[in-house]
Amino acid sequence: MIKIYKYADIEKSDIFARSEGPAGVAETVAAIIADVRANGDAALFKYGKQFDKAELTALEVTKEELDAAFRLADPCFLEVLKKAAANIEAFHRCQLRNGFTITREDGVMLGQRILPLDKVGVYIPGGTASYPSSVLMSFIPAKLAGVRELIMMTPPMPDGNINPNILASAQIGGADRIYKVGGAQAIAALAYGTQTIPRVDKIVGPGNAYVAEAKKQVFGLVAIDMIAGPSDILVIADETASAEFVAADLLSQAEHGEQSVAVLVTDSTLLANRVASEIERQLALLPRSAAAGASIELGGKIIITESIQQAVEVANKLAPEHLEICVDNPFDYLGSVRNAGSVFLGKYSPEALGDYYAGPNHTLPTLGTARFSSPLSVDDFIKKSSFTYYTKDALSKVSGDIACFANKEGLDAHARSVTVRFNK
Repeated sequence: MIKIYKYADIEKSDIFARSEGPAGVAETVAAIIADVRANGDAALFKYGKQFDKAELTALEVTKEELDAAFRLADPCFLEVLKKAAANIEAFHRCQLRNGFTITREDGVMLGQRILPLDKVGVYIPGGTASYPSSVLMSFIPAKLAGVRELIMMTPPMPDGNINPNILASAQIGGADRIYKVGGAQAIAALAYGTQTIPRVDKIVGPGNAYVAEAKKQVFGLVAIDMIAGPSDILVIADETASAEFVAADLLSQAEHGEQSVAVLVTDSTLLANRVASEIERQLALLPRSAAAGASIELGGKIIITESIQQAVEVANKLAPEHLEICVDNPFDYLGSVRNAGSVFLGKYSPEALGDYYAGPNHTLPTLGTARFSSPLSVDDFIKKSSFTYYTKDALSKVSGDIACFANKEGLDAHARSVTVRFNK
């Protein structure tokens, strides 16, 4: 049963504390990374058998396998993928930016260039799970940014194949190469390279605790998008909201697993009690009721506030991955939201709309990191490089200033590198 709190009871409590992942993950991941770094493909074949129960003869997905995936995929689903891809592309195209150049009359030219990354690795969970939506959300902004090579890593099923929906979405999204490798070993392969898999510049994509830990351990050698934790949702609703809708939205995240967090914040005690009852009713209907029920039991919360504005402050404190504002006038509160990965406004914008179809990215900051980080975007696949040009006369006019600055820092060679150009 979901727990109900009064706002006054939780102000100084630790109900916002995030649960920690399983013990021993860091040590296990470190050993896997070291093995892949030392043994390359041989380690990947070994872990494919150990973790995925797959006897692989090759790591890379062939063109024949890709073509077969399109034949096996549901034609109606392929059309949905294409519609979703168009929405995602339209939204992310607006994120494209240009460099700039500043030209001054004194012979100075300054500027900034926007450059795509060369190689990016995208991790997509697989095996028994299937997340073609994550493929589109990762590949489309990368392609728009101009990444030269996009490499997908996803674990195989026990028969050695990849889920056809994953492969179909990879073709629509624009994957250049696809490998049948999952888990921490996939992250290690992308970070260090193997005999078959090239080293990349950045790794993006969601994964379990072992994947997240592996990304953490290789960060610095390569760039990463974020350290993703369990999914979470916070719904703000008033007395006009439908308890059935709200409960369904909370359970949509709870079904990810017991570590997921689902929270309702409302100024209505009546709605709070109705939602609690509705969650119990809907739980019994869910195929993933065990996972969703465990999530509700461990981390589910309903918090009763004095006002919707106070509910917004609770949201800012929790900094949710997904924030729904289920009131008749949601835009009245949007300006007060400071910390949220993605905001869903009104009673007919459920979080699932953003997961699959609307266009904004669904790879979002978790674990309260929306306080300082952002959703995956085109910006994750670019780098910026500045340039500087001075004529002789322009440098001559400021050479004394630069030498003064350098000397104050005790860096005589810095000063000399300027003044030497004007010695008689």
